[in-house]
Amino acid sequence: MEAEQKRNALKTYFGYDTFRPGQEEIIDQILSGRDVLAVMPTGAGKSICYQLPALLLPGTAIVVSPLISLMMDQVKALNEAGVHAAYINSSLSERQTARALELAKEGRYKLIYVAPERLETRRFLDFACHAQISMITVDEAHCISQWGQDFRPSYVRIRSFVRQLPLRPVVSAFTATATEKVRQDILTSLELVRPCETVAGFDRPNLYFEVQRARDKKERVRRYLAEHSRESGIIYCATRKAVDELYLWLENAGFSVGRYHAGMSADARRRSQEDFIYDRTRVIIATNAFGMGIDKSNVRFVLHYHMPQSMENYYQEAGRAGRDGEPAECILYYSPQDTMIGRLLLESRELDEEYTEEERRMIREQDAVRLRKMEGYCTTTGCLRAYILRYFGESAEDSCASCGNCMTEFEQMDATEAAADVVRCVRACGQRFGQSMIAGTLLGESTARIRDRGMDKSPVYGKQSKLGKARVQDVIRTMLERGYLCQSKDKYSLLRLTESSERLLEQTQPFCISYKREEEKAGRKTKASGAPGGRSDQVADLTEGQQALFEELRKTRMLLAGRKRIPPYMVASDKTLRDMCVRRPRSQEELLDVNGMGEKKVKQYGEAFLKVLLGYGP
Repeated sequence: MEAEQKRNALKTYFGYDTFRPGQEEIIDQILSGRDVLAVMPTGAGKSICYQLPALLLPGTAIVVSPLISLMMDQVKALNEAGVHAAYINSSLSERQTARALELAKEGRYKLIYVAPERLETRRFLDFACHAQISMITVDEAHCISQWGQDFRPSYVRIRSFVRQLPLRPVVSAFTATATEKVRQDILTSLELVRPCETVAGFDRPNLYFEVQRARDKKERVRRYLAEHSRESGIIYCATRKAVDELYLWLENAGFSVGRYHAGMSADARRRSQEDFIYDRTRVIIATNAFGMGIDKSNVRFVLHYHMPQSMENYYQEAGRAGRDGEPAECILYYSPQDTMIGRLLLESRELDEEYTEEERRMIREQDAVRLRKMEGYCTTTGCLRAYILRYFGESAEDSCASCGNCMTEFEQMDATEAAADVVRCVRACGQRFGQSMIAGTLLGESTARIRDRGMDKSPVYGKQSKLGKARVQDVIRTMLERGYLCQSKDKYSLLRLTESSERLLEQTQPFCISYKREEEKAGRKTKASGAPGGRSDQVADLTEGQQALFEELRKTRMLLAGRKRIPPYMVASDKTLRDMCVRRPRSQEELLDVNGMGEKKVKQYGEAFLKVLLGYGP
């Protein structure tokens, strides 16, 4: 396939002059007929990796997608770009489904999006067996793995569907978050043949990560929204109750907010989602039921009111910020109670009845390990970006110089004696307790639980009472991070000694810990609200005049989107508007040089944007 054809399709339909890192290699593999597994972070442009080959290959590509909202969004965006696409899911009537498949048989569509449950229906299978299928793409492929955070049994049936086709097309699988174990499960479950396995860098350089230990989380959120009143963002809460409470509190405080969780009616959820996507509501407060498949490019921040249950969930949710490549912020407000909430939610999670007892036990253990890794992210004093990258199997520098931890000055403390006492305490109790009991014993707490377990008789009972609860907990966490302690894999997370533990008793070398100054009480400004190099409520790198022009272009975008009843970002992303402000194109031909403006978009919207650009000062 000639490079010129790829480049022409990229510019004509998607408005881009060049591919992002990793995209062209994946596209070339698919076009050569080779199966592909691609792990690419949210915002890296994975959709183009299968949409563009679908345009160039003869026949129709089938895209398996887990959510109706995701399909509708993608199909609407493709049709806006001039690509014929359709979806088949439960939102269509029988008559609409029949008509869509009839048109597909005639070769009308280059892409058909389908829910996995529909694959083996008689009608869809008949279509697939008699049409020219160019490719089968599995989006959100981690859903096929029981080790993934979003396992869906319906995804397992994809393999059976592929086997029933008279000619096996190329199969491609895409996901944003997958550990090595999940990747291997995807390869096996989909029976990929000699696949090209590509793991694009997980790093999202445009995202700023920060963890704030906070007591008054509502006030932290209120202050943040006040400082970013013109920006769009998502606030994630762990429970429906927390969503409702924060929503009412912020609405009463005068903020433009919406809410979304599974306890709302389908109609109410749809209205909330549309209000957010169409920029009628600036901020949406939601549980993790919201977000998969939301392709809103101008989300400038994602706040987590509670700690998520896994790093996979966190990175997927946080990754919904800054999909346009512009600077965005991901801030997690943490309190130790979050771990308890996460544990309760995991214990109450219902597992599929198809699992054996052994599989259930293994999944529960994996859940507990994921939760501990997530807690480690919230409590580490090391680089947050490095923590994320290493979790997903990538090497990383010790400092990124641009996350909350790297931009914070930490206090240093010699904790040699305290660490030795932790080892003595764990050994004396027979390694039968978790962090809370060990810390309480060292602090000399007089609770019924400690007395009932006889820990008030421990030789180290109360020996670290002067150190204080926060520092004792920091010592234990640091020991876990450095391998001087480990935890049992079950839900109890009991502290266990390791081969390295005894070295702390020798005290031949100091054991030092780092901890944050007591900024929790008053709260400190985030990078966004005034720290060096931070992002304010203004659009990054625009002059005052360009910022004013950006706002005028944004108003025009809203009008154009309203007329066509599509989300504003489908007309043009914030990044595209920003590029217009910088380039100041004076003709439709010059508009084609703007990032994200393809031929169809220039034809549809060019005149309206040029009217603003030409009429706005020198």
